Amino acid sequence: MSRKYFGTDGIRGRANGLITPELALKVGQAAGLVFQRGDHRHRVVIGKDTRLSGYMIEYAMVAGFTSVGMDVLLLGPIPTPAVAMLTKSMRADLGVMISASHNLFEDNGIKLFGPQGFKLSDDVEKQIEQLLDEPIDRHLAQSASLGRARRIDGVHDRYIEFAKRTLPRELSLDGLRVVIDCAHGAAYKVVPEALWELGADVIAIGVDPDGFNINKECGSTSPEALSKKVREMRADIGIALDGDADRVILVDERGHVVDGDQLLAVIAQSWKEDGRLAKPGIVATVMSNLGLERFLEGQGIGMVRTPVGDRYVLEQMLKQGYNLGGEPSGHIILSDYATTGDGFVAALQVLAVVQKLRRPVSEVCHRFDPLPQILKNVRYRSGKPLDHAGVQSAIVDGERRLNGHGRLLVRSSGTEPVIRVMGEGDDRILVEQVVDQICDALGHAAAA
Repeated sequence: MSRKYFGTDGIRGRANGLITPELALKVGQAAGLVFQRGDHRHRVVIGKDTRLSGYMIEYAMVAGFTSVGMDVLLLGPIPTPAVAMLTKSMRADLGVMISASHNLFEDNGIKLFGPQGFKLSDDVEKQIEQLLDEPIDRHLAQSASLGRARRIDGVHDRYIEFAKRTLPRELSLDGLRVVIDCAHGAAYKVVPEALWELGADVIAIGVDPDGFNINKECGSTSPEALSKKVREMRADIGIALDGDADRVILVDERGHVVDGDQLLAVIAQSWKEDGRLAKPGIVATVMSNLGLERFLEGQGIGMVRTPVGDRYVLEQMLKQGYNLGGEPSGHIILSDYATTGDGFVAALQVLAVVQKLRRPVSEVCHRFDPLPQILKNVRYRSGKPLDHAGVQSAIVDGERRLNGHGRLLVRSSGTEPVIRVMGEGDDRILVEQVVDQICDALGHAAAA
């Protein structure tokens, strides 16, 4: 389905470029109308991260929702998974997170959650898109039926209690020195507090948002500052969240980065040993390393692959009954606890394994050696370079050369005019040659 507004994770773009007050108003009206089901008083919860444009979008969405008769509960800066959790626990009809996730402050976005805390299906997003391009005047509420808006206090405490309950009551983080990097984002208050309550010695960085510094040289997409701080403070572990805290990357005591694939391996093996895997398998995306797949196979754990995007991971988990899934980027979904990726809860599961094994993080979180993986992007202006005969021929030739000893993935980005070319295999030189050959073909096709 070709979509005008929604990408793989809500609506995202340049603030005051694509994401304007007018669009935010319309999204509020359209989503509000789609989720008005029944005669009860409808309500929506709205959370946001710390970027400057959040104020503009928040108030525009309030205007949109109230104009179609929905009451609005404003949560303020809070992680995306907290919005999903509170949507369900506060019995709201809809949840909204205003965030562009790991992007820099210039961008912003709108993520929507249904009444059970799950991201919307393609069909529901299509309904909202249709309304966005239609006149909505005749759907506006009567004067006496307009919605109200109010701020809700205590939401941080609710999320802290929720996160703590994902660990056994007797488990403490006493004795662990933890550096937490909140990316100057939505988790800057709540996560350091939760770690402290669990008994950790907490060193917090990326907790001074100013509206402009979210994800800037910090957080899960730039873990260098965290690595440096871990070594400097001789900490046991570093935790890096992104701007809305739905993904996590760890750093071991040596300052080495631990990606989402290794986290999946740690949690999967631990849960299998404890009998907590709903089925002997997990769900990952086409981007997960072949090394993870081979490791899990050796543990008697299967792996189902989906397209890129945590929503597709979750869809497959729900469809087939798995309770663990994720992406190399650190989107880890633990469906026993959460309805979306939760970076902090995923980190807590790994910390539990560290405390149980009483071994350094560098040992606990190195379950397999990843195969060499090469990822390159080819930008284009228009057209469909992937349909070019020369590109198709290069892909077929690449598959033939890898000959079952690696993987090749060529796909269009869901958020920008870019073709992503990923290859992996046992022979790094061969993988590089195959990827470069396809990139050259794409470059010629894009210039044609």
